[in-house]
Amino acid sequence: MTAPEFDPEFADRFETLLRWRRDVRHFDPRPLSEAVIQGLLETAALAPSVGNAQPWRFVRIRSLPLRETIAAHVDDVSAKAASAIPDAVRRDRYRALKLHGILEAPELIAVFCDEDPDAGHKLGRITMPEMLRYSTVMAIHTLWLAARARGIGLGWVSILEPSVVTELLDVPPQWSLIALLCLGYPLNPSDIPELERRGWQAREPVAVRTLER
Repeated sequence: MTAPEFDPEFADRFETLLRWRRDVRHFDPRPLSEAVIQGLLETAALAPSVGNAQPWRFVRIRSLPLRETIAAHVDDVSAKAASAIPDAVRRDRYRALKLHGILEAPELIAVFCDEDPDAGHKLGRITMPEMLRYSTVMAIHTLWLAARARGIGLGWVSILEPSVVTELLDVPPQWSLIALLCLGYPLNPSDIPELERRGWQAREPVAVRTLER
């Protein structure tokens, strides 16, 4: 089999995709077709995983009451987080942010890591069991890029108590919650992170995060 060649034009377009992969919180109500969702999940499953363990587990949250319960939980945790910010200006700025689109996004997916999958036969994770979670994050990032390439936005909701969401979704006990993802067409696409646009935090040069030894 001959490996494909990725020319400079493809490399440039791939960098553009990375720049436009943003965390989306504002969604157009247009639904995502079942074929699109299944295609995205199939693409996410192309991600690398330790020992080829494929530990990612996707839970599609279709119940509106369940969505509403999760949204209320996230809002409650977010309010507590805001109250814990000592600086008043930063606290007000936090409260002005829209931090999720749980009720607006056409699709809501919880991503879990199976901490003891049969697949992979424990290769590569005896000394670093966290590699299973890293592998699951790789699947999430693959899903994120695949979605953006199709004009679909993704928002990762992390302001929550994993134990609460896990209990609500009634999953096997060896599954650990890694992400709660909102998917849908973005209302206002941008290549600048929303948190940067709103003055929360700008992207910093990679040089300040690179060391040599």
